[in-house]
Amino acid sequence: MSPGPADAATPAVSAFYDRFPYPGDPLQDGPPPGYNWRWCYPCVSSACTGRLPEPGPPPRLLDAGCGTGVSTDYLAHLNPGAEILAVDISPGALELARERLRRSGGARHCSSLRLENRSLLELDGEGPFDLINSVGVLHHLRQPEAGLRSLATLLRPGGLLHLFLYADGGRWEIHRVQRALTALEVVGDGEGLRLGRALFEQLPETNRLRRHHEQRWALDTVADANFADMYLHPQETSYDLESLFRFVASAGLQFAGFSNPEVWDPARLLQGELLERARALPDRERWALVESLDPDISHFEFFLSRGPLVFSDWEQEESLLEASGRRNPCLWGWPGATVLDPDLRPIELDDQELALLKALEAAPESTPIRLLPLGWSLTQLATVARTLWRRRLLLLAPAGTSAGAGM
Repeated sequence: MSPGPADAATPAVSAFYDRFPYPGDPLQDGPPPGYNWRWCYPCVSSACTGRLPEPGPPPRLLDAGCGTGVSTDYLAHLNPGAEILAVDISPGALELARERLRRSGGARHCSSLRLENRSLLELDGEGPFDLINSVGVLHHLRQPEAGLRSLATLLRPGGLLHLFLYADGGRWEIHRVQRALTALEVVGDGEGLRLGRALFEQLPETNRLRRHHEQRWALDTVADANFADMYLHPQETSYDLESLFRFVASAGLQFAGFSNPEVWDPARLLQGELLERARALPDRERWALVESLDPDISHFEFFLSRGPLVFSDWEQEESLLEASGRRNPCLWGWPGATVLDPDLRPIELDDQELALLKALEAAPESTPIRLLPLGWSLTQLATVARTLWRRRLLLLAPAGTSAGAGM
């Protein structure tokens, strides 16, 4: 549908993904396995603003660079009633995406689903979108800044963009291998795949590059498409935190938070006085500290917004009690007391937490927290609801809006 390449790297990248459709996840009948809250619009809104989306028409979602449709499949199943446009420059990858969505039944959950062979740089007139997903795409453009500016124009005011970009630090060994294969004139085709795998077999067992691959990436690159995407891609850019924030600013967008915030918590690396000092740092300095201390961070995943966002922290008891809510839909194991949280970490719900979530599910939509028939004091209701919200098990909507908004 495009009159020509929208980016200098488009022909090479399109041909590469026709040879190696990515991601290499197998097709299957039925919905995709598990959940990924980053592709659930109500969960993303809650993560970035503290509250559910405001009521309105069905959300409009763009999957910019959908590949073989793994992300599109999740978007369709986790956002019932949504309008979804998924685009990719690889016809081969899109064939698999269409088959994936056909077999999963994803289209039945959408008010509209389009999968089209288009560049994300040539989508004028398609916006505005409430949520844009573009995972692992912009760093394969010759000019990533142009891609980000294009996506920014497609967001509605207050709309959210989820990005995944390569990080310099954790790809040190990968970059070395890429340079070595380029020097050996190994390219991204079937013969290149054979030679790339042979490289790791022939390097000494004590070699740092071989050890790093075997310990960190061997399982992830079992599929040929995944190996090729990591080591044989014709176009790639990566970032450190400083260049990442310059990149965000180039499109006039606002940083709305990491979608893997636990990675940027110094508590996983430090303790005692050093942890206290780290926590006292401003956000960007604290994140830069984590970047310096953890050389295994191989990517950045984060949300951006068009315009500043106001965050609801639900500290005022009165506002919280008047709010309505719903259980986070991205939990495994519900309605049991032992569940996997949105990041697939096992957690135990105590009796009160379990009771409140069950009462919410049994109550009419938009029932205020204070009216849940649990026989508790208002302070107890607010305390349990706030704890569930902080654990991201409960999504809240301010009084006057609906807890079903955006779904």
